[in-house]
Amino acid sequence: MLKIYNTLTRNKEEFEPIKKGQVGLYTCGPTVYDYSHIGNYRTYIFEDMLKRVLIADGFKVKHVMNITDVGHLTSDADTGEDKVEKRSKERGMTAWELSEFYTKSFFEDMKRLNLIKADITCKATDHIKEQIEMVETLEKKGLTYKTEDGIYFDTSKLPDYGRMATVDISQIEAGKRVEMGGKRNPTDFALWKFSPKDQKRQMEWKSPWSGTGFPGWHIECSAMASKYLGKQFDIHCGGIDLANIHHINEIAQSEGCFGIKPWVNYWMHGEFLLLNSEKMAKSKGGFITIKDLEEKGFEPMIYKFFTYTAHYRKQLNFTFEILEGAKQGFERLKRKVLNIKEAKGKANEGFYARFMDHMNDDLNMPNAMSVVWEILESKLNKKDKYATILKMDEILGLDISNWKEESVEVPDEIQKLIDDREKARKNKDWKKADEIRKDIIEKGYVLEDINGKIKVNKA
Repeated sequence: MLKIYNTLTRNKEEFEPIKKGQVGLYTCGPTVYDYSHIGNYRTYIFEDMLKRVLIADGFKVKHVMNITDVGHLTSDADTGEDKVEKRSKERGMTAWELSEFYTKSFFEDMKRLNLIKADITCKATDHIKEQIEMVETLEKKGLTYKTEDGIYFDTSKLPDYGRMATVDISQIEAGKRVEMGGKRNPTDFALWKFSPKDQKRQMEWKSPWSGTGFPGWHIECSAMASKYLGKQFDIHCGGIDLANIHHINEIAQSEGCFGIKPWVNYWMHGEFLLLNSEKMAKSKGGFITIKDLEEKGFEPMIYKFFTYTAHYRKQLNFTFEILEGAKQGFERLKRKVLNIKEAKGKANEGFYARFMDHMNDDLNMPNAMSVVWEILESKLNKKDKYATILKMDEILGLDISNWKEESVEVPDEIQKLIDDREKARKNKDWKKADEIRKDIIEKGYVLEDINGKIKVNKA
C-alpha cells in the first residue's frame, strides 16, 4: 500500500485513487525562458519516481505536465515583465522562438536523465480559450473584480483560502511584501492581465474584457489540469517553492470555479537543492545545468544517482566535491552490476518486496538503495541478482540494461605498477603486493580480480 506525505493535510496518508486502478497526476513543468537547472530536475526526478512506483503498484497513470510559455511575471506579486517576453528581447529572438528553444532543451535533458515523458504535455499558449472560460465562470460566481491592469481573484470570498500554505499568509502586509496597485487584499492574484496601453506585447489575445491581454500564471495550470484530468483528480506535484503562492492560488480558483473540495486529494512537494547551502534559482543567475555537469565530466545519471542520497522532502546540498563522491559511488555500483551481468535470471521476490516497501513508504529512496547494495553483496547467484536489479531499475530509472563495459586507458606508470604487483604476488610477497595496490589506488585506479583476471578501473 502506497503511503505519501500530503502537504494539504500535513500527514502521511495511504493513497486511495478516485477511480479504482487509475491515477490522475499533474506535475508543474518549466517556465521556458531559460535552461532548467539541476534544482528543477531534482523535482522532476522525484515526480518520475512517483510515477514509476504507481505503475509498479498496478495503477494506470494519466500524467499531465504543463509548459509555461506566457504569463509568468518577474514578480510573484503579479507585477513586472513577462519572463519569456523579457528574455526574448535580451536574446534578440521572438517570444515564440525563445520558448520553443528552451522547451526543446528541456525535453533533451529529460531524455538524458531517462525520465518518462508525460502522457500529455500542454502549453499555456495553446489553451487560452479554456483559461478565459474559467475566468468567466469565476466572474459569474462573484469571485473576481476588475482593476486598471486586470481581472483579480478576491481571496476574501474564501474563508479557507491558503489552507495548504506553509507560512502564515495573514501576516502579509500591503506595501511591504506586496505591491497593491488596485488590489483589495494583499493575497489577491491576477487571473487575466490587460496588455499595457503604451506598448504591444508579442503574446496577447483578445478577451471579453478590456481589449487584449494575457493569462495570469496560476489560471494556466488550473485550466489545463482540469481539462485533461477532470474537475477533481488524485495527485498534484511540484517544488516546495510553489506551495505558498502558485498552488494555494490554484486551489482557490479551481475550488471556486468547480465547487468541489478538495480539488486535488494529494499534494506532493519536493524540497530544494541547495548550491553551497543556498537555494539554487534562475533569478539569482547562479545555477547549474545538465550541460554544465557534462562539461565537467559528470554524466546525467551520476546526478540522478546523487539525488537518491536524500529523501525528496529533505533539502540536499550540492557542491562539485559532493558530486564527485556520488560519482565514485555510482561507478562502484556500475562495476558491481556489470560483474554479475547475466541473462535469464529470476528476480528474487524477497529483496524486491523489501525494496518496494521502502518506495511505497513515501518514496524512501535512500532506504531502497540500501537494499540494492545489500543484494549485490548477498550470496544469491549472479543471474538472479542481475534479474532483481533490473526489476528494481524499473523504479530507479538508471537505464541499467544498457550499461556497458568501458575501456580504461592505463598509463605506462600504472601498468608498470600492475606488473610489479603481479611479480610480488607470484613470489608470495603479499606485503609488497598490498603496498603497490594502495599506491595504484592513490593514483586514481582500482584493481579488481574477476575470475582470475585483473581488471583496471578508474577509482
